[in-house]
Amino acid sequence: MIERIETGQRMSKIVKHNGVAYLCGQVGAGDSVTEQTEDCLARVDALLEQAGSSRDRILQAIVWLSDMADFAEMNAVWDAWVPEGHAPARACGEAKLARDVLKVEVIVTAACD
Repeated sequence: MIERIETGQRMSKIVKHNGVAYLCGQVGAGDSVTEQTEDCLARVDALLEQAGSSRDRILQAIVWLSDMADFAEMNAVWDAWVPEGHAPARACGEAKLARDVLKVEVIVTAACD
């Protein structure tokens, strides 16, 4: 069975299938990479909870940065957020994001109930 949560015309915020939750890409508010990453990851936390999961059950994360020069700043927030011993498979790349003010977007797949 496929369960779609907070479904709109274009996308669902969460899609659950066979014990896996797929979250839509999350961006954050703020002016700096640190602020946007913190807010973005707080949004991921909220969606994970809604999906019946948590950050220690993340299987994969894809991080997009508008500028790879921000890699270390984003990682400082990321490293503090990921529970020790529970680092997911992760990729990080540079991309033009949906709005010019966005600096980071995170896409997460996690095991769920």
